[in-house]
Amino acid sequence: MSDDARFGLSRSITLPGPLRLDGGNLLSPVDIAYETYGSLDADGGNAILVCHALTGDQHVASDHPITGKPGWWTRMVGPGKPIDPARHFIICANVLGSCMGSSGPASINPATGKPWGMDFPVITIRDMVRAQAMLLDHLGVGSLRAVVGGSMGGMQALSWPATFPDRVRAAVVIASTARHTAQNIAFHEVGRQAVMADPCWQGGNYYAAGDPPTAGLAVARMAAHITYLSEAGLTEKFGRRLQAREAKSFGFDADFQVESYLRHQGISFTDRFDANSYLYITRAMDYFDLAEEHGGMLANAFRATAARFCLVSFDTDWLYPTSESRSIVHALNASGAAASFVELSSPYGHDAFLLESPELNRVVDGFLRSVT
Repeated sequence: MSDDARFGLSRSITLPGPLRLDGGNLLSPVDIAYETYGSLDADGGNAILVCHALTGDQHVASDHPITGKPGWWTRMVGPGKPIDPARHFIICANVLGSCMGSSGPASINPATGKPWGMDFPVITIRDMVRAQAMLLDHLGVGSLRAVVGGSMGGMQALSWPATFPDRVRAAVVIASTARHTAQNIAFHEVGRQAVMADPCWQGGNYYAAGDPPTAGLAVARMAAHITYLSEAGLTEKFGRRLQAREAKSFGFDADFQVESYLRHQGISFTDRFDANSYLYITRAMDYFDLAEEHGGMLANAFRATAARFCLVSFDTDWLYPTSESRSIVHALNASGAAASFVELSSPYGHDAFLLESPELNRVVDGFLRSVT
């Protein structure tokens, strides 16, 4: 195996489509940016699809081209890791609606020659999965050994066996949910309104001016980032400690370390993400309701698949708490599907799936090795 094949190749493909979307539109052509690691076995049986979360991208285990930072899941994907290019053919695609090369509001509308903006059709998690299936067809991958994802990636991992029951042998769903709650939707709406209230948003037509709504997007990121952390984690990391000063300023600068941290998270996010994509992807997550897609009963989503499932939650995750994973496990049991479930302990809240977690690595590694 060459070093390039082992450590990743970045590609993009324009597929003619059309892709029929849940909203009724036909999207054509369909651009998909993706990375692959490792090589496909002769029998095609070692393919693993890794699905990214809301603000992730295809650079799962390679340096990000904009930030220069390591891939977002190098703790899980790479040589000697649970998802290993020496054993697996690993695929990670930028989701439909995003902004790192796949079709989305920032990409060019072939009918106008200009960025789609808010003329891009609203998409769903299932639409993202259908676009990934088109990519797998192009790559000659008939079936997946496993589909793996955390958070929104976990939604895709759940949607895969429900949408393509014969193409998936296993699904690993980490820190995720089968539908968004009212609280989840509420937090996303705060973020969307922050973006749309920014004067630079201009109804989504800000590309030509080169002046995107960075202030609104930064606030959206700040609000969302709070939901990814736990109170215990925030208290341990920041408490009420002041930021580079001995006393309060009695003004509205970032007096507290936690304020400075959130401002940094918000500003740095705007360097690598498109505001309109944030609107579209959060809307796709809010629309996600796997039971609703299958007659109102979650178990129905899994009756046609023989896939095995591994679910993992974290005890301090209040965005997608353990109760959400248990509901999925109950539905899997009701459908007769093979399912394993574990709740791990972590002080880091929802973001624990992205951070150093030997226990998570052991769970995923053991499960994937058991899949035949």
